[in-house]
Amino acid sequence: MNVAEMAHVFAANDDGPRANPELSKEERGAFENLILLCAICHTMIDKAPDAFPDTRILEWKREHAKKLAAVFGVTKFPDRAAAREAIAPLLAKNHAIFSQYGPHIEAARDPESGAAETWRRKMLTGILPNNNRVLAQLDANRHLLSEEELKTVEAFRQHVDDLEAVHIGGANEDASCFPAGMQTILEK
Repeated sequence: MNVAEMAHVFAANDDGPRANPELSKEERGAFENLILLCAICHTMIDKAPDAFPDTRILEWKREHAKKLAAVFGVTKFPDRAAAREAIAPLLAKNHAIFSQYGPHIEAARDPESGAAETWRRKMLTGILPNNNRVLAQLDANRHLLSEEELKTVEAFRQHVDDLEAVHIGGANEDASCFPAGMQTILEK
């Protein structure tokens, strides 16, 4: 059951609440211009845009992001070594899960083995949450990443999205591969 609706900070069109005609269609649909709200709040802010200006809504979004960062234990580190130390155990755990239970193992070829169900459980309870923690840490520490590492992070983000589409959304599609650069990200 969905209890949230996707709301625009600046309206999706020029005649909506808090419209900003200077924004392109892409900018209006971008993550930075979206916020999740309950149906009542969504209706309330759209019916009273003067009472709920974009600055207030963006502040709600920033505060919520801070709360989520605290839940995930996200920290902005002063150096690469400290940031690597925070994500290395998560990457190692994911690698161990994949190596032991991934779809490439011999048991996965036997439809009666239960390997697929075990893999799905490990994906949902281990790999996906760890991936999101890694992404949150990397996003908080973008200032420490090289240009090439930033590209690797975006490839990893797509990999995570693909895995979530398959394992949570039930999409019948191939997921992109884990980017090799993630194995050494933030090292030296």
